[in-house]
Amino acid sequence: MTLLVTGGAGFIGSNFVLDWLASSDEPVVNLDALTYAGNLHNLDALQGDDRHIFVKGDITDRGLLDRLLQQHRPRAVLHFAAESHVDRSIHGPGAFIKTNVEGSFTLLEAVRGFWTERPADDKAAFRFLHVSTDEVYGSLQPTAPAFTETHPYEPNSPYSASKAASDHLVRAWHHTYGLPVLTTNCSNNYGPFHFPEKLIPLMIVNALAGKALPIYGDGQQVRDWLYVRDHCSAIRAVLAGGRTGETYNVGGWNEKANVEIVHTICALLNQLRPSDAGPYERLITHVKDRPGHDRRYAIDARKIESELGWRPAETFDTGIRKTVQWYLDNPQWVEQVQSGAYREWVTQQYTTA
Repeated sequence: MTLLVTGGAGFIGSNFVLDWLASSDEPVVNLDALTYAGNLHNLDALQGDDRHIFVKGDITDRGLLDRLLQQHRPRAVLHFAAESHVDRSIHGPGAFIKTNVEGSFTLLEAVRGFWTERPADDKAAFRFLHVSTDEVYGSLQPTAPAFTETHPYEPNSPYSASKAASDHLVRAWHHTYGLPVLTTNCSNNYGPFHFPEKLIPLMIVNALAGKALPIYGDGQQVRDWLYVRDHCSAIRAVLAGGRTGETYNVGGWNEKANVEIVHTICALLNQLRPSDAGPYERLITHVKDRPGHDRRYAIDARKIESELGWRPAETFDTGIRKTVQWYLDNPQWVEQVQSGAYREWVTQQYTTA
């Protein structure tokens, strides 16, 4: 019995691989192209572990996918691989179409070919689990109900549009070909190994370096926040007991405005790593808002709770404290991911208003 994981060196994927192998002896074949956000150092704890088989490669490579499926004969494929940063999608949408749409299509076709040829019992037990985002649903008004699994798709960025397309492909391959799929749509993840271009790790890393803490616009954009290891436990639950063809929203029940998040991080750093230059709040800087910035996301995660008994274990207070402490304890990892190209991109993106 084996799992094939795509994107398993990225933020969520690597946390899932580590989480899975901490509690299971079932091997994982980990396929990752190691783009800027894929980092093998996330998986250093698995060096020498025969249960982890890493393969550098792209999900658009049909020949490679066919070989891996035939060689390892996984009982399930978990599809994390994606270009995932909204800001990057605005500047370069082509990569998002290639990976998230063309790559998902190529993977689905390879898996369909493999699954079709399996013995009846193996076919019945097989699962394709597609990891997606709440951003496919668009933006909510301040008092609107949270996103349910039946909320209309209204993506507003190249990133969310490409993820919506991949969701639709997964649904179509189930209804047309019978492929036993599962889809999860999660809210904003945070936690260990998060590449520091996203809000929470960027604020931590910049604060520790004495750099500006850039907040888009007025900072009142609201997101639901999900600790990444809670997300991993939700994926395990969906893989084990989810109904094929179904979608499960995964959220943390933590709606917070961006500016509130930044102040929380500053307060924790003031306590855990005080600066001689004064409180970290002094570094907060409001910058020009990004184009088409969605105002609010919120996840209604009652379906996964009622059907599968899953709820997040972490509150935002406990999760954010663990996250800040992880970055304080792992400065070498932070230094390794902050290449010159990354620093140039941050400078380009966060121009002062």
